[in-house]
Amino acid sequence: MKQNDQQGVNVMTNESSGTGNNERGPFGRPGFIAAALVVALIAVLGIVVGVTNVLRDDPAPESASTASTTSAPASSAAQISTPSNVDSVSTSVCGLTGEVTEQARLAKAPDVDYWDYQGTVAYPVSEQYGPGATADSGYRYCFQRSPEGAVFAAAHALAAASDPETSAAWAYYALSQGEFHDQLMAEVDTPSDSTGVRLEITGFRLLAYDGRSARVDLSASGSAQGSIITASIIYSLIWEDGDWKIDASVSAPFDFATIPDASGYIAWGA
Repeated sequence: MKQNDQQGVNVMTNESSGTGNNERGPFGRPGFIAAALVVALIAVLGIVVGVTNVLRDDPAPESASTASTTSAPASSAAQISTPSNVDSVSTSVCGLTGEVTEQARLAKAPDVDYWDYQGTVAYPVSEQYGPGATADSGYRYCFQRSPEGAVFAAAHALAAASDPETSAAWAYYALSQGEFHDQLMAEVDTPSDSTGVRLEITGFRLLAYDGRSARVDLSASGSAQGSIITASIIYSLIWEDGDWKIDASVSAPFDFATIPDASGYIAWGA
């Protein structure tokens, strides 16, 4: 597979859009969001607690909030990536090439070589997009500096917490440096019991990408005790030390909300 083949990438102005209403209770507290992010429970601690609370309370789904978006000019949106924004020089910690270092978007789901599992959560694997390396302690890392690589990194974060033998080391690696680094690390809570809760990625939206940072919105199906919800999980990522990291320059780099359905997401999953 060619490393510089950026399928479905369009140059554009960054755009973002809203998700469903944020869950109150534990997910409304910055400290809980920080804990959900950092302790190697970046989805399966934080999201499991949110999913469990929502499903046990069994509230009626709330309508997704509507946010204005900035549309890219038609000529830009239709432009396919060219070598001008795909670099052959690699800054990747494991040597992945095909870097995209300017604003871009994804028009379709990236190809996946196969879906692997950590715990019960599936995550995508690609020779081109990552994860491209495995640490001595067992966690996987290293994603391509591209829109696809950012989406793969976010999807992997959703699953990375499910392995208690490697999750702590992974979390220490995955959190970037930044203003809130120490605060996020200090606000780690004790993991909650996730027995009987299942999560499955169903789609994604790339809200923003400029080569230095990215915001990825994953849709996921969550189930517990026979009830099912659809969730939106937004990750704020930053390119640091040759890999995509969770952005500790913002106080809440992880955002969870329930949504009515996955309409508007690009379908993607195991």
